Amino acid sequence: MAEPDQLKGEQGIEEKIEQTRERFNNEFLKDSSDKYDLRDVDRLQKDNSMVEGYLMWRLYVVDDALKMIDESFQWRKEYGVNDLSESSIPRWMFETGAVFLHGYDKEGNKLFWFKVKLHVKDAKTIIDKKKYVAFWLERNVKKEPGMPLTVVFDMSESGLSNIDMDFVKYVVNCFKVYYPKLLSKMIIVEMPWIMNAAWKIVKTWLGPEAISKLKFASRSELQSYIDPEYLPPHMGGMDLFKYSYPPLPDDDFQTPISDNGPIVSEDEIESKESELESKDGVESSFNSEIAVKPKKVNFLEDNDKGESRSKGARKPVTTFKGTLLDISPAEELSFGCGDTEKKSLIILSNVAKNPLAFKVRTTAPEKYRVKPSSSTCEPGASIDIVVSLHGGSQASPQDRFLVMAAEMDNIGSQELAQFWKEVQKTKIMEHRLRCHVMESVKPAVSPQNETGNLGSNNKDINAALMRLVASNARLEQRVNMCMSVQKVLACMFLFLLMINLYCMQLLMTAQQLS
Repeated sequence: MAEPDQLKGEQGIEEKIEQTRERFNNEFLKDSSDKYDLRDVDRLQKDNSMVEGYLMWRLYVVDDALKMIDESFQWRKEYGVNDLSESSIPRWMFETGAVFLHGYDKEGNKLFWFKVKLHVKDAKTIIDKKKYVAFWLERNVKKEPGMPLTVVFDMSESGLSNIDMDFVKYVVNCFKVYYPKLLSKMIIVEMPWIMNAAWKIVKTWLGPEAISKLKFASRSELQSYIDPEYLPPHMGGMDLFKYSYPPLPDDDFQTPISDNGPIVSEDEIESKESELESKDGVESSFNSEIAVKPKKVNFLEDNDKGESRSKGARKPVTTFKGTLLDISPAEELSFGCGDTEKKSLIILSNVAKNPLAFKVRTTAPEKYRVKPSSSTCEPGASIDIVVSLHGGSQASPQDRFLVMAAEMDNIGSQELAQFWKEVQKTKIMEHRLRCHVMESVKPAVSPQNETGNLGSNNKDINAALMRLVASNARLEQRVNMCMSVQKVLACMFLFLLMINLYCMQLLMTAQQLS
C-alpha cells in the first residue's frame, strides 16, 4: 500500500510544481518580465527543487508560493544578487567582521554569525549592509545548495544603540521570503533584558512557520546547540578563530594526514606526489600513504586492483554535473556506525576536453584517509577515490570534503605541485561534500537496492508529513474561524441581553409611575 500512496504523493508534488510554473508564466511573467532577472526565471523553469522549496515553505498552497516567488525575484533583481561579489561590497564592511560564516552546529548546519555590537545604525550605509548580508547568503547557497544555516546573534557588549529594527526586519525577511528552507534555527545569545521589547516585535515578523526556529539561549544553554569546538572563549568554547580580511574565512580544508610517518606540509606532500607521477604518467599519488617504495597503481588500466581497494566502500547513487568533473555522490558521503561501514567512495569522471589535475581536502584530516587525495585524470576517464575513517574515528555531520579540479595542457610536462601553485583561482572548479552518518544500516544483497528502498521510504514519509502539515494548517484555520464566529455571536448575545434588561427596567419603571 505504501507504493501507491508514495506514487500519488510524488505525482501531486509534480503537478503542483508544473501548476506553479504555468501560473507564474501567465500571471506574473507576462508583460512584466523586466521585473525579474532572467537568470532567476530560467532557473525556476528548470530546477524542480527550487520550486518545491517555495511550495514546501508555503505548505503547498500555490497562491502563497507565487507571491513569495514574485517578492523574492523582485528583491534579487533590485539588489543585483546574482552579480554580488567582493568587489561590489565596500571593503570596510568585510574588515569589520560584523557578519561572517564560520563553524557548524551539532546538526552539521553552517553557523552564520552576527556580531551585534559592531553594527551601528546609519541610513547612508543601510543598502550596502543589506547587500553584504545577501552576499554571504548567496555565497553559502552556491557552495552548499540545500544546506540550512543556523543564525547566531552574538549580543555580548551590545545595547540599544546597536539595534536597527529596519535591518533586523530585513534579515528576518531574507529567511522568511527570499531564501525558503534556508533557516535551521536562529539563536539569540545572552540578550540584555533591556532589549526584550525589541525582540518581541521581531517575533511577530517571523510568522508561525519560523517562530519555532527562534531560540533564546544563555551561555550555558548554548552548548546544547553548538559544540565547544565551534564556540569562542567568551561563550564558553575553545574556538580560537579570529576573523580577519582578506581573505574571506572559509572551511578549513587541509590535506589528509599520511598513514606512515609524521604529518608533513601540503607542499612537501605534493612534491612527493609529483615525483611519483612524473615516472609513470597517470597513476595514483598516495600522499596519504608515503612509504619507502611506494606501490604504483594505474587507476585507468589496473581495474582489478582498483576494485580490490574500493571493496566494502559505500557506492554513491547521486551525481553532481560540473563544468570539468561529474562527481558522485552529489552532496553527501555516507558512513555507518559499524566497523564495516567506515568507507565511502567518490567517483570522478572527466567531462572536459583536456586532462585534469584534481585534489581532495577535508576539514578533519586526522580522522580520514583519502586514496588518492591528488592525481590526474584523462578526458573521458573515471577515477575511484576511497575515503575511509582512520582507527576508531567516527564520522560527523560537521565534517566536509572539498574536491578541486583544473585543466592541464599536458600531464607529462607538468608537475602537480608546481601546477597547483601557478594555476589561476578562476580556472579551478570546486565542489563541497558533507558527511552523513547512517544510524543503522540493514544488510542487503544489493547496496543500490538498499539505498533505493531507503530513498523511497524517505520520500513516502516526507510526502505524508507534508500532507499532515497542510491538513493541520487548514484545520487550524477553520478552528480559528469558528472561534472568531463564536466570539461575535457571544458579543451579540450579550448586547441583546443588555437591551432586554434595559427594556424590562423601563417597563417596570412605567408601571410604578402609573
